[in-house]
Amino acid sequence: MLDVVWFKRDLRVADHAPLARARGRILPLYIIEPGYWQGGDASPRQWRFLRAALLDLRAELAAIGLPLVVRSGDAVTLLRRLHAERGIATLHSHEETGNLWTYARDRAVGRFCREAGIPWAQTRQFGVARPLASRDGWARFFGATMAAPVTPIPHGLQPAAYLIEGAIPEQPLPWNADDGLLEQQPAGRAAGLALLESFLAGRGRDYRRGMSSPRSAPLVCSRLSAHLAMGSLSMREVIQRVERAGQEFSAMEPRASPIPLGAVQSLRSRLHWHCHFIQKLESEPELEHRAAHPAVQAARIATAPDDPALLAWAEGRTGYPLVDACMRSLIATGWLNFRMRAMVQSFASYHLALDWAASGARLARLFTDYEPGIHWPQVQMQSGATGINTPRIYNPVKQSLDQDPLGEFIARWVPELAHIPAGLRHTPWKLDTPPPGYPQPIVEQATALRAARERLSRMRGAEGFGREAARVFHKHGSRQRRFAQDDPMAERAREAARQAKASRQGLLDL
Repeated sequence: MLDVVWFKRDLRVADHAPLARARGRILPLYIIEPGYWQGGDASPRQWRFLRAALLDLRAELAAIGLPLVVRSGDAVTLLRRLHAERGIATLHSHEETGNLWTYARDRAVGRFCREAGIPWAQTRQFGVARPLASRDGWARFFGATMAAPVTPIPHGLQPAAYLIEGAIPEQPLPWNADDGLLEQQPAGRAAGLALLESFLAGRGRDYRRGMSSPRSAPLVCSRLSAHLAMGSLSMREVIQRVERAGQEFSAMEPRASPIPLGAVQSLRSRLHWHCHFIQKLESEPELEHRAAHPAVQAARIATAPDDPALLAWAEGRTGYPLVDACMRSLIATGWLNFRMRAMVQSFASYHLALDWAASGARLARLFTDYEPGIHWPQVQMQSGATGINTPRIYNPVKQSLDQDPLGEFIARWVPELAHIPAGLRHTPWKLDTPPPGYPQPIVEQATALRAARERLSRMRGAEGFGREAARVFHKHGSRQRRFAQDDPMAERAREAARQAKASRQGLLDL
């Protein structure tokens, strides 16, 4: 009989409770599931990053005397065969916070385990609760989960005998492996730890100031997202390391600190935000395909995969330079900073009136760090589909002027515009002679925004919209804010300003 440790999106041996709890003859198992990789949100770039992390995991397991057995096929079929041949005493794994496909697969594995009488010991990996009816008390639960001790790397485990490890293939199924990626982010645990330490050692010094610009964000942001998505780092160990750094830096003179304490606090806040959004999809997996608000769902118009506007947006051919630069950069690197992700999704939904599911699927395939629980709630949020968030319609020209004032990012990724004066790279349609090879704007901005606001006004003014929005908020909204107040940072800033004013008034009175 074997204790099977099923690795999924948790490709590490540190802080891995399922591995540490296994007993007897242990079989570490990774299943390459062709059905998953045939899905509309999977891509070669994600596999390449995952494959490198798998190779790293195999080396980590070998260092503690265990193999990594890799098999390809349907999970239930493979587990049933393994049970028939060797016997499974217990199946150990983390709860997977994935997409609808992995949710359905886990339900099928659960049925098999019950029928076969196999205990399936699942452990939480993130600060995400399964199931969760309401957000009341979630922040306390998250804090307690992240404060729990990190599970040490186990030693002295007994490997299962007479099993061939199996190769880790170049690709999980026959497909076109060229998806335009030119710059692969380094994968594996060592690369993830190096990124974390370099951020704390000084790379994150300008984090707050530089995270919004696509020029500076690749350097100053943590870049941990892909490592957290594939699990080469655990959220708990990252948060605890960041908190230790914060304690160390707060005891220093500000000028002696490698990075400002505010940068540490901002990173800690975004790690909390990471799990807050994953909890939304875990609580309602159908959000991958269904709008959170019923009125938005009823008003949806499907976008065909070959829709010309969708293709122009996805390939960086809209005629709006910052939008096109962001999409071309994303195609080449697999990463984009948060503000630009929000901007390109907003442009697709509001300016081009594309269905959020169609544009969201294109973005999912382009993100190496695709995390379904963050991606789909964010796609809906930036498309106005939640009903509980203020619609944010980004002006791509204003964003361009704010975040790339000299047009340097545009010049790099839209070389058709590199030769024109920097000030005109934001609005090349104003030139007397259009730049050769670059398209005119796909829509006229004022007209597109007027139509978008009319759609929103009709939908949000319908009877019962607010009542349904309150229901959505009760299930998914952060308890750090009130219903219909979706900018807690602005609220905290206003409160700080009120307190500062009151303090100054007190001094004057004295």
